[in-house]
Amino acid sequence: MALAFAVGSACFVVGPFPGYAHYVDERVVALTFFVGSIFFTLGGALQSSLAFPERRERAAAWWSAIVQSAGTVFFNVSTFAALDTAFSDPEYDRLVWRPDALGSVCFLVSGVIAYRAARRHGWQPLVNLLGCIFFGIAAIAGYVVPSSGSVLELAAANWSTCLGAACFLACALGALRVN
Repeated sequence: MALAFAVGSACFVVGPFPGYAHYVDERVVALTFFVGSIFFTLGGALQSSLAFPERRERAAAWWSAIVQSAGTVFFNVSTFAALDTAFSDPEYDRLVWRPDALGSVCFLVSGVIAYRAARRHGWQPLVNLLGCIFFGIAAIAGYVVPSSGSVLELAAANWSTCLGAACFLACALGALRVN
């Protein structure tokens, strides 16, 4: 589970990183996000399956995992749409992927549930919640203004995605180190 989250997080750290998009094709950037979303979903599924047997005794862990898993599916859909656009429209010269609002809301809800349930139990719940907040900021900053078709604040969307993913990566690597 932690390894899947680490790989997914690494993809979301690299994907929006400013230098990366300048050195690789937009299709590679889109593929990076899509691969990351698949690993996030794998991690979420494993987390949910691990929480399932104790769902009555540890309801918060179960609900956090299920809501987070739903968020990863929303990210699968949006990253696939970006991947499809990048490969099917070679003239497309805009933002390849922007953070999914519904996925970000699920991450925020999941992060709050996990943080409240695990208060005073190490640094990871707080860092995870911070990552969820950064993804939420990225979703707002990545909002496409309907009248112009432009992104509200591309730099903020990219940096917030990168910082949020770095928080998730730190938590995943911390879990790997413990196990």
